[in-house]
Amino acid sequence: MNIIVKSTGGRYYCRPDTTWEREDKDLFSPDSVNGYLYTPVLFARICKAGKCIGVKFAERYYDSVSYGILLYDRGLFDGSEMAYASASCLDHTSVLPFPMSDRHVLQEEGSMFILRKDGEEIYRTDEGSTGTVEKAISEASAGVSLRIGDIVAIELASPSLLASRPENRNGNTGNEIRGTFHGNDLFNFRIIF
Repeated sequence: MNIIVKSTGGRYYCRPDTTWEREDKDLFSPDSVNGYLYTPVLFARICKAGKCIGVKFAERYYDSVSYGILLYDRGLFDGSEMAYASASCLDHTSVLPFPMSDRHVLQEEGSMFILRKDGEEIYRTDEGSTGTVEKAISEASAGVSLRIGDIVAIELASPSLLASRPENRNGNTGNEIRGTFHGNDLFNFRIIF
């Protein structure tokens, strides 16, 4: 299974499937990681294999959508040409929750994705659309063969700081991350340093 990501810069890359976290498990940070950047994503599950898919046919290749977040190792995200690849390989850093919603939910009123850290809203959008998803599927399939079960994720904002390792290692307070869509919980977990 591939997790194919369209970055905010319009480039595509793949995250390893070991990064996929689809349950509400807390993220225990390795000692080598001093902080995490995040970017919210709109993602779709591929239901039909394909290559070089035209935009007008892309709706046939996915059956469900949802929102999630991708986490990046802040120390490795240094602006170099390998930054995306190296900073996105940590286990459990693709928070893409299941079950997903029917793709038509994107056109419904009140389709708002809200991301909170420690109860405070840090991101909100209702801009997801089937057109955005279908364009990304078409573009991704030009270079990557899509298989049933693959995920195509579209970054909705540039990576921003989410959590840092506290200087005092005796108290790890905070870092509770919660995402909701249509007022329903998508994910709720803690980052523990």
